[in-house]
Amino acid sequence: MLISSLLGALVGLVLGLTGAGGGILAVPALVFGMGWTMQQATPVALIAVAGGAAVGAIEGFRKRLVRWRAALMMALAGIPCTIPGLRLAHWLPQQWLYLAFSAVLVLVALRLLLQVRKHEEQHTESAMRGLARIDRNTGRIHWTWPSACLITGIGAVSGFMTGLLGVGGGFVIVPLLRRYTGVSMHGIVATSLLVIAVVGGGGVAIALLHGARPPLEATTWFAAATAAGMLLGRLLASRLSARQVQAGFAVLLLGVALVMAGRGLQAG
Repeated sequence: MLISSLLGALVGLVLGLTGAGGGILAVPALVFGMGWTMQQATPVALIAVAGGAAVGAIEGFRKRLVRWRAALMMALAGIPCTIPGLRLAHWLPQQWLYLAFSAVLVLVALRLLLQVRKHEEQHTESAMRGLARIDRNTGRIHWTWPSACLITGIGAVSGFMTGLLGVGGGFVIVPLLRRYTGVSMHGIVATSLLVIAVVGGGGVAIALLHGARPPLEATTWFAAATAAGMLLGRLLASRLSARQVQAGFAVLLLGVALVMAGRGLQAG
């Protein structure tokens, strides 16, 4: 399946370059590249994104970047929340799913462009700010009720969006952890990838239990190519400017959003 392999490689490449946001392109790639509906594309996208994220998470574990306690808490909150997201996705008409997806793409793109314009600096591990602060003595997140509620809430929102749109949830996890914690950007990305892998895997299992039957051959090629593209993207990420990657990704998202919105209006 040449087309599914090429699409998977592209999604994996973007996933590796952006850290956790590239999975948002998996569903549009399958919808336009394979001619599928969003309901057909969602479980296949989840399988591929979860597999690609697992590859990145293993790399994060090897470099000791993953905040595994926070990741576990987000995953435990996120997996049950994929169920209402999946049910809503099957209940909503295609038109509304297209428009909702395009709105999410626009929001993510605008946030990235705003970061580039403001030249935001990355947080450092020693940053003592936000609701989930870093303990100076241990280097770990200082767990309190507010920090636990914050992490749990991020996981729940991520899980719901994973079920609804099949996007992995990195676009939710990364900006919120960056805004409200003192974790470094590398740690945030690694932690997000682990959550995406676990929650996405749980979402796949739930989708299968609810009757989803993704085509085996196309899914296998797409997922394998996504994992390979992920590895290549991680290698290229260290050689490219973060701002250039963000700006290019934002422009790509805006273009996809326009196409998705146009498809949604035509479906209406």
